[in-house]
Amino acid sequence: MTETILANATLVLPDEMRKGGLVFRDGQIAEIFGGSAVPAGALDCAGDLVMPGLIELHTDNLERHIQPRPRVDWPHASAIIAHDAELASVGITTVFDALRVGSVTGKKANYGEYARALADEILDLRAQGVLRISHLLHLRAEVCSETLVEEMAKFGPDDSVGIVSLMDHTPGERQFRDLSKLRDYVCGKHGMTEQDFIEHVAGQRALRARLGALHEATAVAEARRYGAVLASHDDTTAPQVAVSAGHGTGFAEFPTTEEAARACHDHGIAVMMGAPNLIRGGSHSGNVAAQHLAEQGLLDILSSDYVPSALLSAALMLGDLWGDLPRGIATVTAAPARATGLTDRGQIAPGLRADVIRVTRIGTAGAVRGLWVAGERH
Repeated sequence: MTETILANATLVLPDEMRKGGLVFRDGQIAEIFGGSAVPAGALDCAGDLVMPGLIELHTDNLERHIQPRPRVDWPHASAIIAHDAELASVGITTVFDALRVGSVTGKKANYGEYARALADEILDLRAQGVLRISHLLHLRAEVCSETLVEEMAKFGPDDSVGIVSLMDHTPGERQFRDLSKLRDYVCGKHGMTEQDFIEHVAGQRALRARLGALHEATAVAEARRYGAVLASHDDTTAPQVAVSAGHGTGFAEFPTTEEAARACHDHGIAVMMGAPNLIRGGSHSGNVAAQHLAEQGLLDILSSDYVPSALLSAALMLGDLWGDLPRGIATVTAAPARATGLTDRGQIAPGLRADVIRVTRIGTAGAVRGLWVAGERH
């Protein structure tokens, strides 16, 4: 039997903060005790926050490691290991690695197929015990594509696909209703010329008209086949949310308006917003601010999106905003666990996995001083 004791901590429990400590045995939280005493052999946390490990549902971070510069492809094993280490360093103990399925062919396309091969590499490294944290898969099903049906058929129930998100990036809809914002984004990211942009818009709209209905139905059916949770993406209007609800959506990624977020709650769909949106004070796409939704009681889950370190900082900010730190921390622990059916983690409670982090507050941010995954320190 292996045992670890954390003592003299400020425990972030589901509904309260409490001075005390934890005992881990064989990968699980075995005991919670009170007081500031430090038993023999225990780690003295010196009053630091001790909370559940963070759970990340949607991150573009792996893409950044695989392609650190435009048209620069990095060796995948090294990229995956570096991505894993970065997430561990900022307190994330479970990640759903987001992989796009659905590609566009042609000489000017930037969207070649990659998901199946990269998933195999992630799952192989996980099986070897190389990775520090828990890795599951999130398939981002691109409706505006040519190969979605074929790509999704290559995955199955044994591939640890926990989330399928229905992505509709039709220009002028959802995230980029303002085409000038889309122009700034794609021309900056992909180096498109004005003519390239015009052709991109026309091509995406044509794909949506020709294959959108088939691809939407395929993504919904495949999520069921995998046993994955279905997520909507960039819902903008109440009618769009009603469609998402009809598909059986479990949570909504980044609704772009208060109308959509409110409709999600009316349908019992959890609302996820980007931590960078909260920290920056608004959306880089000009959509609804995460803080506004938080103030309206319409924010349930945070995602780091494109900045892994944002997850912890934003949860602490929400705790301060609401005057309720456990509630803020729940947006990155209990709520994402609940949304994805992870019943073995996301809270500090006896019998759950010992996925735990130790955090020192530094102003509005926090520094991770210790991370345990299934009771093992990393």
